[in-house]
Amino acid sequence: MPKKEFVDDWFRKRKDRRLHQTADEIFPLLKTGNRQALSSAITLIESNLFENKKEARDLLLKCLELPQKSFRIGITGVPGVGKSTFIEEFGRIILKKGLKLAVLAIDPSSSISGGSILGDKTRMEWLSVQENVFIRPTPSGLNLGGVAKHTRESILLCEAAGYDVILIETVGVGQSETVVHSIVDFFLLLMLAGAGDDLQGIKRGIMEMADALVITKADGENVMKAKQARAQYASAMHLFPPKENDWIVPALTSSSIEKKGLDEVWSVISSFFTKYSSNGWISKNRSQQEIQIMNHYLGELWLEKIRQHPKYELKLKQLSELVLYGRMNGYLAAEELLNALIEN
Repeated sequence: MPKKEFVDDWFRKRKDRRLHQTADEIFPLLKTGNRQALSSAITLIESNLFENKKEARDLLLKCLELPQKSFRIGITGVPGVGKSTFIEEFGRIILKKGLKLAVLAIDPSSSISGGSILGDKTRMEWLSVQENVFIRPTPSGLNLGGVAKHTRESILLCEAAGYDVILIETVGVGQSETVVHSIVDFFLLLMLAGAGDDLQGIKRGIMEMADALVITKADGENVMKAKQARAQYASAMHLFPPKENDWIVPALTSSSIEKKGLDEVWSVISSFFTKYSSNGWISKNRSQQEIQIMNHYLGELWLEKIRQHPKYELKLKQLSELVLYGRMNGYLAAEELLNALIEN
């Protein structure tokens, strides 16, 4: 057998074994922090096979019985801001604190193959080989906002495996920020100094969501620009309405190349979690997020059931054609389909 076919066959068989593992097989190993078990668990929940959905559900229910004490941190910023480089160096600080780190990096998906265009393990060379680090580059699957469908469930699995800090790196395409903000405790926005509005135009809509701003690449000739940008952003944050939890959003600078400012970023995040874990805000916020998840997923499940039912699948097809040819708009079509479901 040619070498390539041998390798392809090995990977196929390995994936098949992981896909057909049960919750009872995976969970005991997952609790020990076994990285292969964690990888298999995420593969299981990402599977679209009907027989795997029950096992995935059982696995998630088991994980919910365990403590959920991790730091859930979203990191976003426009392409070119240096997210992966920042995470590589920031991860060193986290590991020095004796903590375990998981990185769920949402990659853009190819519109042709659906696979990841980037490869975060190749962009985080040092982190990817550390014993207490788990990196999962996940293709966005062309979902709205570039956030992988099962990122929320992957967070629970990482917590079950004992990871103390979970970083979710977004694509930075403009819409993913809102989705990521709804699944994390702390939202970190990375910014560039001296970049034009054409590059940073998305910042206006997401600055309100940020729990901290970090001006990256504050090194060399860019130091003064970074300091000026920090002052400007700090002033701008006072124009936004106060946060529900009364957190004062700081503006910081950092240099991943010179390894400066990263300790300050960790200090801010650590202070946030100390304060809001003790007063119960994080627990309350996570509960509210779960309600949002339930409402969102309910819509997906309804649509899936409609497509599986011959009668309503036909109705959906007919309404889709009416919308396609301009004989009905999307809102009216959705209402007609919903009324048909209620009546039956």
